[in-house]
Amino acid sequence: MDGVLIVNKPAGMTSHDVVARVRRITGEKSVGHLGTLDPMATGVLPLVLGRFTRLAQFYTDADKRYEGVMRFGWATDTYDADGEAAGPEEPVNLSREQICSAAKQFVGRLEQVPPPFSAKKIAGVPAYKLARKKQSVELAAKQVEVREFEILEWDGTSARFSAWVTSGTYVRSIAHELGIALGVGAHLSQLTRTAVREFTIAEAHSLEELAEAAAGKTVADLLLHPRLVLPEFPAVTASPESAARIKHGGAVNLPEFSKAGTVRVFASQREMLAIAKRVAGTLFQPKVVLAG
Repeated sequence: MDGVLIVNKPAGMTSHDVVARVRRITGEKSVGHLGTLDPMATGVLPLVLGRFTRLAQFYTDADKRYEGVMRFGWATDTYDADGEAAGPEEPVNLSREQICSAAKQFVGRLEQVPPPFSAKKIAGVPAYKLARKKQSVELAAKQVEVREFEILEWDGTSARFSAWVTSGTYVRSIAHELGIALGVGAHLSQLTRTAVREFTIAEAHSLEELAEAAAGKTVADLLLHPRLVLPEFPAVTASPESAARIKHGGAVNLPEFSKAGTVRVFASQREMLAIAKRVAGTLFQPKVVLAG
């Protein structure tokens, strides 16, 4: 079973839990995800199945979009609603204008320190394991980019927002730091990922839908159309002769793509054969072969 499946991850499950569940439901052993979601978060979790796991390398720096809610009045040790309060609740006397103004400083390139409860490693040990033992966690700041961060609603204690961020950005760190900037504690109380690059929530399926499809042997109908994967690369349908060469890793001439650096090569409308890279003139060498 080769393809991309977009799962709408439910709250309370880790990304690894979802991968394990999909393996059991589909019977496909080769399953990977394209970007971890925290257990409390819901939404878009793209999974690559079968030979399509070879495409994961193209998504290591994928942008993400989110919608969520920040609760003001107290911070937590995990920076989200799953953690313990870091202090007593404080009164919140903020206007929407104040929050929107403060939010602007979190747009652009930032030096962001990951949360202590994260998978970042310190001397080979995940930070969250040290944090659970109440040990000191000192993580280095990493440059990230917040392309958009907009406050959509404010009810006096909670702010609903949307965000568009680069890979590696912790939205719960933004919530925590925004609370600090405004002089009151804050934490992330809800989070839904609405997109991972070209994959959107509109294309996502629940695990219940997947189980139902597996029972009816129609899982293939839930897989994303291959032509929608990696749309930044031009697509070409290879001749039978070229397709045969590509399946064995051989280079082929693609005259119509003399200016393209990387292309998607198909054998038909739905069968993706390879991702090929131009090596000289119109000669392309397969970089990743998806056909058996």
